[in-house]
Amino acid sequence: MNPSALWAPRAWVGGQWQSDVLLTIGGDGRWADVRPQTPRDTLPARTECLAGPLLPGLVNAHSHAFQRAFAGHAERRESATQDSFWTWRDRMYAVALTLTPEALHGIALDLYRELLAGGYTQVCEFHYLHHRADGTRHAPDPWAMARALADAAVQAGIGLTLLPVLYERAGFAHDSLRDDQRRFATTPEDVIAARDAVRRWALPDVDAGVAIHSLRAASPASIRRLLGLVGDDPAPIHIHVAEQTAEVDDCLAHTGQRPVAWLLGHAGIALDRRWQLVHATHTLPSEVSGIAACGAGVVICPTTEANLGDGIPDLPGLLSAGVPLSVGSDSQVGRQWPEELRWLEYAQRLTRRERNVAADPPRQASTAARLFEACLQGGAAAAGFKRSGLQPGARADALMLSPPRGPAGPADPLDALVFAADSGFAQRWVAGRRAPAIGVTHSAS
Repeated sequence: MNPSALWAPRAWVGGQWQSDVLLTIGGDGRWADVRPQTPRDTLPARTECLAGPLLPGLVNAHSHAFQRAFAGHAERRESATQDSFWTWRDRMYAVALTLTPEALHGIALDLYRELLAGGYTQVCEFHYLHHRADGTRHAPDPWAMARALADAAVQAGIGLTLLPVLYERAGFAHDSLRDDQRRFATTPEDVIAARDAVRRWALPDVDAGVAIHSLRAASPASIRRLLGLVGDDPAPIHIHVAEQTAEVDDCLAHTGQRPVAWLLGHAGIALDRRWQLVHATHTLPSEVSGIAACGAGVVICPTTEANLGDGIPDLPGLLSAGVPLSVGSDSQVGRQWPEELRWLEYAQRLTRRERNVAADPPRQASTAARLFEACLQGGAAAAGFKRSGLQPGARADALMLSPPRGPAGPADPLDALVFAADSGFAQRWVAGRRAPAIGVTHSAS
């Protein structure tokens, strides 16, 4: 039986560690009450007393679940020809053509369990693998692949924001998809139909928004059509943008603008707090200011961006401008958020030859704490949550850290978790339900 309350000696509440925290779980799977400074000897019945510090769960704001089957299979270069994101993409497409709904369910189930083990309690699935291998629709359910993902999330015990993707052309200069992209084809009407199907299923902790693959993969007319169909629906809108320098150059050549600048200034496309710009690796200061002004978020995927050779985002600029940030596992080469936060900072240290680049003294001297709190808030927006963290009204998601080794333990458990790998997650709760013990697998895909 799940407890009706948790008590932690330390818990991350209101952007800081607080002591002796009692968290009451409501019948709706949300926090009903959160009270620091509650003596242990005054606790109500059915309160579970925890041995380690308690963190809120984090949102994985960008995932392609099917790519877990490909992770680790593209780390060889057999010829003198330069390897790149684009050659990796061709090989990834070949894998995508082989998957059935049953196979996708199995891959996603294993992945979502790994993500839960890695500290994510919600995943935003950027879903474009829609159709049969020959490009025709599944029957009788055209959204069988989406259902495979949703069922896997429910079975794994992780929350899911499913984002069906608008994907209609191979590039700026093309009117249609390549043959090896035939499974991805959608219209704006298809995207809305898929979103609405997910909502009709009414599965626990599963919801849906929409996504646009990229500016190169969807025409301006179709993007405007999709946004017209979305209207004032509050769910998130995600898009890949400015991931590769080649993409930026291509957008300049065909539109006269860089991708982020095009999004910020194009008629009929008004960015707001629903929008999540995935990667935004190559931005100018003026573009960062524009993103901040409209309230859109940026989703950074450090392990994937490193694996694909994308580049390094302007993290100090994004943080200084107050842009909402989140992290994602993307191609699944990394599946734990402490690793994403670590490499978010380490990339800056390597290029700038400085330490603790993301810290913000005197307000926040801890680099890990600043990154975690930023991604906690930004991830909530990416998933479409109104509330997040350990506060009343937020979904009762939590992670208990393993008790520290040694007699004293670190001064800050977040610093140790992100930069010293001193502890892991001993227990996890999603919507007030304890997740089963999960071991992160390290076997080949």
